[in-house]
Amino acid sequence: MLNWDEFNAEENAAPSTGAANNTAAEHFAESAPAPITEIAEIAETEELSAPEVEVIIENTDDTSQETRLSSDQLNAIEQAKAAVEKLDPNAGNEELAVSAGRVAVDDKRMINCRADLNQLVPFKYDWAWQKYLDGCANHWMPQEINMNADVALWKTEDGLTDDERLIVQRNLGFFATADSLVANNLVLAIYRLITNPECRQYILRQAFEEAIHTHAYQYCIESLAMDEGEIFNMYHEVPSVAKKASWGLKYTKEITDPTFNTGTPETDKMLLKNLIAFYCCLEGIFFYCGFTQILSMGRRNKMTGTSEQFQYILRDESMHLNFGIDMINQIKLENPHLWDEDMKEQATQMILEATQLEIEYARDTMPRGVLGMNAAMMEDYLQFIANRRLNQLGLNEQFTGAQNPFPWMSEIMDLRKEKNFFETRVIEYQTGGALNWD
Repeated sequence: MLNWDEFNAEENAAPSTGAANNTAAEHFAESAPAPITEIAEIAETEELSAPEVEVIIENTDDTSQETRLSSDQLNAIEQAKAAVEKLDPNAGNEELAVSAGRVAVDDKRMINCRADLNQLVPFKYDWAWQKYLDGCANHWMPQEINMNADVALWKTEDGLTDDERLIVQRNLGFFATADSLVANNLVLAIYRLITNPECRQYILRQAFEEAIHTHAYQYCIESLAMDEGEIFNMYHEVPSVAKKASWGLKYTKEITDPTFNTGTPETDKMLLKNLIAFYCCLEGIFFYCGFTQILSMGRRNKMTGTSEQFQYILRDESMHLNFGIDMINQIKLENPHLWDEDMKEQATQMILEATQLEIEYARDTMPRGVLGMNAAMMEDYLQFIANRRLNQLGLNEQFTGAQNPFPWMSEIMDLRKEKNFFETRVIEYQTGGALNWD
């Protein structure tokens, strides 16, 4: 191998080589493809058509994709460059003109905030960010759960009783669309109307989890080869299911209107009632009969895959409930004028109505005793749950002496952790692959 000194000596010793190189260079220059800018100038000065420009390019030795541009493409590129040069970096911020500066903690509010919602930090509600982190650590997917035992049991003629089959079908029918209704409410209304970025971050996570839940129910339905049309349309066809869906939707109808905005006591109360309906009633009461029934089957070594899906879902829903109650109570603290006697009475009535609807659902799904429970026991349990929801909102309990007839449910979901931020912190969440109910 030559060193640099030897290389330079050879260069100086052979001037004729340099001349040859110059000749080669001149030949290469003559045959090299014209730059794109020169082709554009030719197209403009000689008014060539697009096909003619393409011929010029194609006759070159360079076959790279970048050089195969028509005059229309070249014009589009120049227009894009001109548009970028004229772009005003401050355009589109009219709605943030009042608060275009950096956000301070004291600028943040749960609703009707004028601070820049794109600035996540500094956090004002650390509990909201912590719940987002806990939700991420709680991630799972339906396909992780083996459904083979469920399929075999479901296909066995005497594997389940008619009452047990009814429970599975009813609950998959209700939940398959209930979580979609919750997701729609979050995406179309709540995310837009809650004006705190760390809470919005959790709402995005919750919306994704609702999609996973719907996926899980679909996975169970498909695995068991159920009639998908019958199951997914149950919220229209079965009265006890349809009533619950209809009750929740009436609190969504007005605030999902794109023209709806908070900012007055009336509209702020409408949002507050929606939050109570979906977090405290739909997720906090409507889900409990079905969860108890399916988890009871799992305790008896029946439909274990479906039961495990519901365990993961229940853990997510407990977090959703905790977050929703924290958010409602924070709105109350920041807007005490909204939490007047009339609003308290309406909230109490909403929880009582939801409890009655769930009791009717329990009677429909359990016409006889099954799985160590019956409709009367479920009614006691739902009254116990209703008292808890009222208590979490600072309202008076309505069912004196109501007790939990299913203590094993407390062990599974641990109602002691089902508290809001103003009482304690939720702990002990893990990733889906390491689910631990101890």
